[in-house]
Amino acid sequence: MTKATVRAATRADVAAITAIYRPAVLNGTASFELQPPDEAEMLRRFTAVTAAGYPYFVATHDERVVGYAYANAYRTRPAYRFTVEDSVYIAPDAQGKGVGGALLKALVAASTAKGFRLMVAVIGDSRNFASIALHRSVGFKFCGTIHSVGHKFSRWLDSVIMELPLGEGDTSAPQEMA
Repeated sequence: MTKATVRAATRADVAAITAIYRPAVLNGTASFELQPPDEAEMLRRFTAVTAAGYPYFVATHDERVVGYAYANAYRTRPAYRFTVEDSVYIAPDAQGKGVGGALLKALVAASTAKGFRLMVAVIGDSRNFASIALHRSVGFKFCGTIHSVGHKFSRWLDSVIMELPLGEGDTSAPQEMA
């Protein structure tokens, strides 16, 4: 695969985003959802994320969406307002080809530009070595593991927590975001 192009996601991408997420739910442990959401639910989620001003990107190759990534609120309480959580999903046939790195780098840059100070990765399944490696490659540091926090496919799953300071991180007081 030649290099993928990263751009802002649009409503028109939701069908492709839904199609990428479906096998991740049905066959993988990156998501702790048990049933894949339909396109209407994915549109509702897309609209909520983008309406709140968080970045949402897709990666395309030959005009086909092969991955997506977005940042969203880490937690809803106001003290967390400078922290975002990332999500990155890649089509099975595009995995391991640099798509995730391109998306995550764009997400980090956009989140930094918006004034966020910390990005948190909550990685489903401590066996998700590809996601852990992807986050490390962009500079995320390991924070810890929450053991046996989920149950899927008849086994207990951990969550791996990683973090990446954005911009000035916690070295100065943040400016309130618009």
